[in-house]
Amino acid sequence: MRPLIHAVPGALAELLRDVPLSAGKVDFAWRAAVGSSIERVTSVRLEGRVLIVDVADQAWAGELDRASNTILRRVKMLLGPPAVERLLIRKP
Repeated sequence: MRPLIHAVPGALAELLRDVPLSAGKVDFAWRAAVGSSIERVTSVRLEGRVLIVDVADQAWAGELDRASNTILRRVKMLLGPPAVERLLIRKP
């Protein structure tokens, strides 16, 4: 039996699958992908297939740069692979 924590991302993706793509859905997926600490110091918006991430300071920008592959994979799982092609992290 797998721990519940492993089922949560798949369950979220399943719930979001049929919801139309909107700013609210993108915000929800971002919060679920990165957690509350990063969500508080960033703002996101989807332009085409690029997720634009504005970061509050350089330190957080570095953290996001290092974790960008993992974050992109999580966001793609939640929004669907065709929705997001890449992240663009904009530093202050």
